Amino acid sequence: MRKSFLLLFAAVLAVLLPVSVAGGISQEPASGKAPMKANPETMAKAKKLYAQDCAMCHGDDGSGKTDLAKDMNLKLLDWSDPKSLADKTDKDLFDAIRKGKGDKMPAEEASRAKDDEVWHLVLYIRGMAKADQPAAAPAPAK
Repeated sequence: MRKSFLLLFAAVLAVLLPVSVAGGISQEPASGKAPMKANPETMAKAKKLYAQDCAMCHGDDGSGKTDLAKDMNLKLLDWSDPKSLADKTDKDLFDAIRKGKGDKMPAEEASRAKDDEVWHLVLYIRGMAKADQPAAAPAPAK
């Protein structure tokens, strides 16, 4: 009886623990990719979060060419260039956002953004690359 109870308890923990750790989204995707897909609603929220917490240094377009970055002598990646993030996984970006980078980039604390919001922010940043943008419509023939 005791053995059956312990086995049942372990099974329940194995199912519920990953859900309770991150509000339903695993913090450690095995692939290094964001554990969800972008959609218009979540990208609108990510854009708002980016504007509030990231754009002052990284720029509205993700170029990293802002007066504040220049004044702080920061050399930021140009996220509008697809090559700039090619060697970084989504998990790398998540960790940089969540933990910060020294005294130059503050951490995005859990009280300001939940894990799923940070994952959507990662997807939003990835979407800034020019290669991910739809091509401009060709000019009409005259």
